[in-house]
Amino acid sequence: MPASTSRPLRVAVLADSDTRWKWGALTADRIASDTRLDGFLLRGRATPTPRQLAEVGVRANALREVTGVEFLRTLGRESYDVVVLACVGGAVQAMLHGFARTWEGRPKRPAVVTGYVGVVYEKLADGLLLRHGADLVLANSRHDAERFRAVYEGVGADAGSVVETALPFLGGAPYDEGSRSDRPYAVVFAAQPSVPDNRADRTYLLRRAAEHARKHADSEVLIKLRSKPGEHTTHVEELPYQKLAAKIPGGLPDNCKLVYGHMGEVLDRTDLLVTVSSTAALESLHRRIPTAILTDLGVRETLGNHHFLGSGCLASWDELDAGRVPEPDPEWLSRQGVAADGPYEAAFDAARSRVAELVAADALPPIEPYYTPVTAPGYLPGILARHHLDPKGEPLPGAAVGAGEATGVRRVVRSAVRDVARGAYRHGVQRVAPVIRRMGEL
Repeated sequence: MPASTSRPLRVAVLADSDTRWKWGALTADRIASDTRLDGFLLRGRATPTPRQLAEVGVRANALREVTGVEFLRTLGRESYDVVVLACVGGAVQAMLHGFARTWEGRPKRPAVVTGYVGVVYEKLADGLLLRHGADLVLANSRHDAERFRAVYEGVGADAGSVVETALPFLGGAPYDEGSRSDRPYAVVFAAQPSVPDNRADRTYLLRRAAEHARKHADSEVLIKLRSKPGEHTTHVEELPYQKLAAKIPGGLPDNCKLVYGHMGEVLDRTDLLVTVSSTAALESLHRRIPTAILTDLGVRETLGNHHFLGSGCLASWDELDAGRVPEPDPEWLSRQGVAADGPYEAAFDAARSRVAELVAADALPPIEPYYTPVTAPGYLPGILARHHLDPKGEPLPGAAVGAGEATGVRRVVRSAVRDVARGAYRHGVQRVAPVIRRMGEL
């Protein structure tokens, strides 16, 4: 058994969106006890706003925004026990190569952990191979662990990093139908920023939610939104439901409302969760809340609802209007890491043990991703360049200087210029680019 440390473990979490920050910070809490958590938000189009961070409800000892190069320089200067990479696959791959260069020749380095924020229904091989090289690649279920290992073994890569866990944000009190004696029956439609991805389908889902509210005047229909217009989360939302709702003929009925807030708190007052394929469905099922996965737009890989085949939860708005309440399949729930009837905390035992061993070790092997200039010479350099790294994992000439290296007036001026530039960048990505794309489709 590895010796226990008498001091809190220093954990760094790098995240590139609000949902990934939530996953990364809660994962750190699940896999390592007694920690000092430093959060780093990767600067980009989906960097969370203060409102989004507050809604996530996860606190850190320190939290700041950085570029990838700044993060690598911080990891080169400061000593951490564990690093959690809660980012899109390309960013994870870039940081792994940057780590390999930054820690080159060091026998003692942090343990590196990565994984996925929710349901993995697309780009399975691509995303997994971009994450290869981390000490732990967390799988949120037995189903995912089997798929992850098969991908790595299929390309001849080491699959020993794959560790089965569960989604770290499952929890909350089990559903109790008798608890709603003082409130109406609540149907919650968990909207997604990019599924479906066109105006007609999104308007259809919104209209059906409103019609359900009109047909069930004694109920309330809550449309749970992830972000406000101008904000972005893990995926770009070019057609916010807020704007579509304003164009519904006659408007939304009084018992149909747009809501925000922490998903767990919304589920506290939910009697039926409806979605296309949101990870919120797994949170709902974990709490034994009746859950429906919509089939109105088909069961398709592009929608992600094919992930729920065999769940017993597939249903249409017509069926829900008629009073159907789906019954989930217990075996499917078990394979998906939804442990409503099991010891949820035990799902993280293997990861906790592996992290403890890595932290206690006198030396760790070098970071060795599957992708190298030899195995992927036409793919890897572009990924690294997007994060201002050369093919060796070193910062490219002109890469951003860390904020900590500037002082006094220079720091104030740089910070002000950076804020203006960041605002212009986000406006371009979030407002101008979608308009140009739509004009190009005319």
